[in-house]
Amino acid sequence: MAGGNFIPGGGGDNPDEYPGKLTVYVAMTCIMAAMGGLIFGYDIGISGGVTSMDPFLKRFFMSVYQKEALNTSSNQYCKFDSQLLTLFTSSLYVAALFASIVASHVSKKRGRKVTMALGGLFFLIGAVLNAAAIHISMLILGRILLGIGVGFANQSVPIYLSEVAPYKYRGTFNVLFQMAITIGILIANLVNFGTSKISDGWGWRVSLGGAAVPALVILFSSMFLSDSPSSLIDRGMKEEAEQLLKKVRGVDNVNAEFNDLVMASEASKKVERPWNNLLFVRKYRPQLVLSILIPSLQQLTGINVVMFYAPVLFQTLGFKSNASLMSAAITGGVNVGATFISVFCTDKFGRRILFFWGGIFMCIFQTAVAALIGAKFGTTGNATDLPLWFAALVVVCICVFVANFAYSWGPLGWLVPSEISPLEVRSAAQCVTVSMNMFFTFGVAQIFLKMLCGLKFGLFIFFAAFVLVMTVFVYLYVPETKNIPIEEMSQVWREHWYWKKFVDDAEPQPRENGLKPAKEIV
Repeated sequence: MAGGNFIPGGGGDNPDEYPGKLTVYVAMTCIMAAMGGLIFGYDIGISGGVTSMDPFLKRFFMSVYQKEALNTSSNQYCKFDSQLLTLFTSSLYVAALFASIVASHVSKKRGRKVTMALGGLFFLIGAVLNAAAIHISMLILGRILLGIGVGFANQSVPIYLSEVAPYKYRGTFNVLFQMAITIGILIANLVNFGTSKISDGWGWRVSLGGAAVPALVILFSSMFLSDSPSSLIDRGMKEEAEQLLKKVRGVDNVNAEFNDLVMASEASKKVERPWNNLLFVRKYRPQLVLSILIPSLQQLTGINVVMFYAPVLFQTLGFKSNASLMSAAITGGVNVGATFISVFCTDKFGRRILFFWGGIFMCIFQTAVAALIGAKFGTTGNATDLPLWFAALVVVCICVFVANFAYSWGPLGWLVPSEISPLEVRSAAQCVTVSMNMFFTFGVAQIFLKMLCGLKFGLFIFFAAFVLVMTVFVYLYVPETKNIPIEEMSQVWREHWYWKKFVDDAEPQPRENGLKPAKEIV
């Protein structure tokens, strides 16, 4: 027996729904909030591009420049291997990891809106420092501030979207966060391609300084956002929350949903130590495990290796500098396009089917990339001539891999953890999600070039193996959450073949509203 089904419509028909409709106000609110993903995406895309620009390398990483540009006989697998270079890329994610812990407290005490605004402000300051950098220490400090901004934004935006969006459209609107990330990556790739052509060698400053634009977008957007009803109730502002709920639902009859939110808030306030409860209370074990494993496995797909090292990766495969940047831009475009599949299909077909098939095809095409690179470069890393058909085939395989991530593990890696936790541990669980995401992003970023040098084409087999493992994990342990109101998610665990053993049988049942149990396969 597995934890759900893969047939469309399984798990969550709801004939007795909360009253409400999809309003222009809630749509615009969710779109504006989702723009918080731009800062994360822009940074992912921009880092690899500037580290493939000769003027940037000559100014800050001369040893890498000499190995890459002046030593043409160097092993292709190892020519970018530099711990200082990877520290420039990965320092952001260490800062984001620790910032998310602080942001979880800010989000609970001051609300999601303030947390988003602070994320934009920190990112803006970091962008200015990076653009003006004259020494490596300025670059690293700027990256740390960017990381704090990412930590605050990633902590608040997914929760905000899950709390504000009508539950029938929660998947669609939450996926907009990932859509903004992919748009940020694409914009960064295009900016890198354009700035690399600046002859005076200061194009990298434009690329790094361009991060100020998405920072201003989220900072400006947060000024016009209301906080979420759940956050307002949790901070004692019930009247404001009720009025806001009427506004976002487009109806006056919100008593059922409002009362459920109030009950959830009152229950959460009885929990004095949410972290202790999340970590040590048995009934929260499903949320803890999924909040740890989903973001961890998301990064162990190797996707960010492809996205923020794409130009470096393509140069390693023998592409010229401009060709590698253009190939990265193509990859970014595919990333954006495929994310639309998730926007339209997450609430229609459910989370599990996208997780499953995305994982299957990612495994296949990552293995194909390994086979192609292994056939051409072998274990020596030396290839004198790369025919056009080979280069095109590698790009196609990488693009298919990226496309399958973009509609599955990309958006769902943020959506599912943000919607499964009750209010009393929601901020703590989201903090775990962001921290694990950033920890593994840092780890993969820091050791990727070293692993490429050591494992060679086997590195892609390494990531493909993790994709296989996580696909099996989803099949067995990730339940379907489609069409389940966020405050009634506890029913999912009581009906799951494995997680039901952790749920306290004495826990009160959710309000009867006609929710049908999720189907399972035997």
